[in-house]
Amino acid sequence: MGRLAADTGYVLLTLPLAVAAFVTVFTLIAVGISTVIVWVGLPIMVAGLFAARGFATAERQRLNKLNGTPIPRGAYPPAPGDTGALATRLWPLRQAQYWLDALWTIVGFVTGLLAWCVSVVWYAAVLGGLTYWMWQGFLPEGNQGLAELLGIGGRLGDTIINTAFGLIALVTLPWVIRGAAWVHAAPADLLLNSQASLRQEIDTERATRLAHQDAEATALRRFERDIHDGPQQRLVRLSMDLGRARKQLADDPERAAATIDSALQQARDTVDELRSLTRGIAPPLLVDRGLRVALDEVVNRAPVPVMLDFDVESPLSPAVETAIYFTVSEALTNVAKHSLAHRAEVTVVERDAVRLDVTVSDDGMGGAHEAKGSGLRGLRSRVEGVGGIFDVDSPTGGPTTLTASLPLL
Repeated sequence: MGRLAADTGYVLLTLPLAVAAFVTVFTLIAVGISTVIVWVGLPIMVAGLFAARGFATAERQRLNKLNGTPIPRGAYPPAPGDTGALATRLWPLRQAQYWLDALWTIVGFVTGLLAWCVSVVWYAAVLGGLTYWMWQGFLPEGNQGLAELLGIGGRLGDTIINTAFGLIALVTLPWVIRGAAWVHAAPADLLLNSQASLRQEIDTERATRLAHQDAEATALRRFERDIHDGPQQRLVRLSMDLGRARKQLADDPERAAATIDSALQQARDTVDELRSLTRGIAPPLLVDRGLRVALDEVVNRAPVPVMLDFDVESPLSPAVETAIYFTVSEALTNVAKHSLAHRAEVTVVERDAVRLDVTVSDDGMGGAHEAKGSGLRGLRSRVEGVGGIFDVDSPTGGPTTLTASLPLL
């Protein structure tokens, strides 16, 4: 019933708004075009385009209430800062969206008239058919009804036929009104929102690419720092130990043997540290045996008990698999370091045919926030870098829930 009321309210307002928009915009633009030769037509045309923008904005608000269609941002980009005063005032004449708004006043007049007429006729059929028995007696005598024309009876037949028509119209009313609303709303959404929506998608794609590049640059800088602070220093010490052992070999073989043993330990430690660092680039278990096995290994080595719920059947791209692996790994590391949690839960499930959700929750003390450190910001960059959405819910006192929604491909 609420859907029918919303559709009805939308359709019944279409004609008055469409008439007002058509008359106002068409008149201003027509006058502007006819007087453009004397330049006064240009500001008149601009006024017409601004009027079209006002009606378009009102229609976007109506679409939002009708279908939840988001109102696009940036539908009317301002003139560049270095644009002159006259060019700035005439800027709408160079913007496609203003002209699409003006076109909508024409298209909307046609679709609005059609939708309004269909709706009024259908409501009239419902009310007229179901109340025919009430006002039938006011018809003049000798009036030939539909039943009599069909040869199936007099007034009683007319009452049955009209009531049947009224019931049919009542049953089909929600679909008819919904269709009438769609006839008007579909071209409105196409003309008023498609360009801005496309621009938003481009901006989102650009932001995603930049986030991915930032995440890669941050990871590379961290890797370089780790190499410098860890294996490089060990290799320097190894070189010094081997040089000292060479000098000691002739004079003090025992000390030389001890130095060589120390150098061997340095070599082993360096190999272990390099192996640990390379896990942050491409975990061998993830590459060789897949995401499920890699996540099992992450969960098993976590310092707190972790329950894993994994339900993903669709194939994933390597970038998405890597993002999921490190999101879970780094989130569990944060749980161990900061949350004082007794247990945690990891869920990786397909939401629908195009996205999956990754959730890491714990029963710790909460209070996690991106402003407190770079860890959560790094996770956000990693998730957004593959086109995902990242969110953290961590009230003081807990629990903490980290959610990442990622594309399947």
